[in-house]
Amino acid sequence: MSNELLSAPERVRFVELSVKALRALADGDLAGGSAEAGVALDEYFVSDRARGIFGYRADQLAKDPSVAPWIVRAVVSEPGGAVVGDCGFHGPPDEAGMVEVGYTVVPGYRRQGYARAMLTALLVRAAAEPGVRTVRATVRADNHASLATIAGFGFTRVGEQGNERDGLEIVFEVLADAIQAE
Repeated sequence: MSNELLSAPERVRFVELSVKALRALADGDLAGGSAEAGVALDEYFVSDRARGIFGYRADQLAKDPSVAPWIVRAVVSEPGGAVVGDCGFHGPPDEAGMVEVGYTVVPGYRRQGYARAMLTALLVRAAAEPGVRTVRATVRADNHASLATIAGFGFTRVGEQGNERDGLEIVFEVLADAIQAE
């Protein structure tokens, strides 16, 4: 994944989260996770939501280290150095060439263009990979901010799905060769 991207608010860079960093965060150890990542992570990285996701990603990475280039990264603003969120794919492309994007902005940094910068970088990465044919985004039906974020990137609504944690989600897809990263 590209290490840097010029975004609307400022530059952002991505910091890989190792199994040790992810495990520390899943255990609620913000200091340990930050030390492993090499950046001062926000309290949001040890919220209940984050702990569950990071535990799952740690297990995924421990089982198959080859997924490391695809999964979650901390997102750092530059030149300020604040950790503004996390993003990545749910894993490498599946047998049909589909990858699913995921991104979260720390609450104090929302509505500043960071989600759009994260999504742009993820789409650019996906479009550059020969094995990727489709990019999927699933968005909770009531998540108006995320629905607005994906608008303008060429996504088409392809269905709905139920999710135990998030409830009803709308499924969107865009073909990799049609990606319109703003």
